[in-house]
Amino acid sequence: MIHLRGIEGQTFAVMGLGGSGLAAVEALAAAGARVHAWDDDGARRKAAEAKGIALSDPAGGGWEGTQALVLSPGIPHTYPAPHPVAASARDAGVPIICDIELLARAGSKARFVGITGTNGKSTVTALIGHIFEIAGRRAAIGGNLGPAALGLNDPGPGGVFVLELSSYQIERIATAVFDIAVLINISPDHLDRHGGIDGYVAAKEGLFDLTRPGAVAVIGTDDAHCQAIEERLAARGDLALVPISGRSPVPGGVWVEDGHVLDGRAGTTRLIADLTQAPKLPGSHNAQNAAAAAAVALSAGISPRHVAKGLATYPGLPHRQETVRRIGAVTYVNDSKATNPDAALRAIACYPQIYWIAGGRAKDGGFAELTRARGTELTRVRHAFLIGEAADDIAAALDGAIPHSHAATLEAAVADAHHMAQTAARGRTSGNGGPVVLLSPACASFDQFSDFAARGDAFRKAVATLEESAA
Repeated sequence: MIHLRGIEGQTFAVMGLGGSGLAAVEALAAAGARVHAWDDDGARRKAAEAKGIALSDPAGGGWEGTQALVLSPGIPHTYPAPHPVAASARDAGVPIICDIELLARAGSKARFVGITGTNGKSTVTALIGHIFEIAGRRAAIGGNLGPAALGLNDPGPGGVFVLELSSYQIERIATAVFDIAVLINISPDHLDRHGGIDGYVAAKEGLFDLTRPGAVAVIGTDDAHCQAIEERLAARGDLALVPISGRSPVPGGVWVEDGHVLDGRAGTTRLIADLTQAPKLPGSHNAQNAAAAAAVALSAGISPRHVAKGLATYPGLPHRQETVRRIGAVTYVNDSKATNPDAALRAIACYPQIYWIAGGRAKDGGFAELTRARGTELTRVRHAFLIGEAADDIAAALDGAIPHSHAATLEAAVADAHHMAQTAARGRTSGNGGPVVLLSPACASFDQFSDFAARGDAFRKAVATLEESAA
């Protein structure tokens, strides 16, 4: 747990008692603060009481003397409408912050690396932490990825906090604490929470306003939004810019070309790593992730040898192109974390013959990207099995270009995909290059599951029960 200093006797409100909220309550209470803790969900309140946490609705007793409202990232304070507690705090002039802001105020002597982006930020965060550990550097890895930031142990002088940051968290941080700030990519996502794409881009770009003097800014250049941000940062002139790309050379940056991670920061190009030796980093999107992680590690003084070893030995994350099982020549892949069309298309691009399970609750922005990809990435899809609220909308986006069918449940989709993939693979003995049953939903999970992890676990369970042959 992080030790918070200088707040004994002060009053804080905590709204939302998920992982980050509970850790905030515990850290604040341990530091001697008075805490008004609450959650609208009765089950979470009951779980908090079981931990000995006293509950009181922060909106019920007024805000006088309250230092800040620590608001869970999942609870809106602006768009599409502020939660009543957030609106009440704002009207009372009480700052609305997140757990990362409390960590930033804690006075740690460690360095801070902040990672954000629409897709890949969990992989990049875990990969950076893995490389630091391979190099023998103390690293505390968490934030939006988990564990909660205030539940981490302070790595102290010479160590580093490696923190995944959502756009929601960035908006609620005020203290400039980051020594290295990373923005991997931007594509439309969470638009309802930011009032549209401009608000979403501004939230992501806000990370670079939270940097210490002399900080390094690692920024992707593979999409137009990030390219525009890079130009604005260059005009600012107060950050050491390291552009990164997963597909083409970037002067003064780090990129991947022909499967090789290359470093051009010093004006000459040197080879860092061969991604064919990194089995858990498949596809062009992971090339971008590898470039981002390598740029951070190299900027932090880690040797190319340790970077290469870290990339090669990275174990991967659950629910991110996670190979669950192979049955004959068919591979079953759990990519439940792909909660928007761009993320799903990145996964689809990794495999030549796909039986794709997609659907759930659509995010703002719809499925125009799927329509665009009908003649490119989606040609790899032999059949799509559509589930959940968005099944009809995805079917409309595919518009007859990709064979598809509806399934009432994820389990039914797995059974149907299994049968079709095994039939297609009859006579093959190896999974290499064979059919892939891919859960990559392109949607949020909340129509049928509590979160993407629960959806991925359900996929794993369904795959585990499959017979060896569906033919």
